Amino acid sequence: MDFKLRAWTTADLDSLIKNSDNINITRFMSDGFPDTPEKWNSFIDFAIGNKDVLYLAIEVNGEAVGGIGVSPQKDIMRKSAELGYWLSENYWGQGIMTKAITEMVKLAFDAFDITRIYATPFETNYASHRVLEKAGFKLEAISEKIAYKNGILLDELIYSIERLT
Repeated sequence: MDFKLRAWTTADLDSLIKNSDNINITRFMSDGFPDTPEKWNSFIDFAIGNKDVLYLAIEVNGEAVGGIGVSPQKDIMRKSAELGYWLSENYWGQGIMTKAITEMVKLAFDAFDITRIYATPFETNYASHRVLEKAGFKLEAISEKIAYKNGILLDELIYSIERLT
């Protein structure tokens, strides 16, 4: 399926609300994942106005159906950046996220002075593990019972990819 990565716009609000309001998505996201129009508006404003991160919409057929972002870290972790992403359940299993991650990794290595990008899916997010592996990420570590989500302590896996030199 064809998709494109593009900058967020304020016109994406309705699409964000429609495509993200799904327990099958939110159960794998941090508790800070927007869940109201006001929070999505704040996110869009942040994504548009903050040049220290790279947050892009995943667009299919003219509609924002997901998001992907890279956040460079600070201080002693300044050569690393964290990757986060989500996609409307309507588009799961079509290869979009693997391609979006691959494209985003290239964009992030071009945009920032970093040597490593990492992602931290929950142990129970098997689809995310597969997507990261298909995009060239390697399992680096498992942090046991570190995340508390929906009343359960979960392991968090750390996947990473390094800049090719």
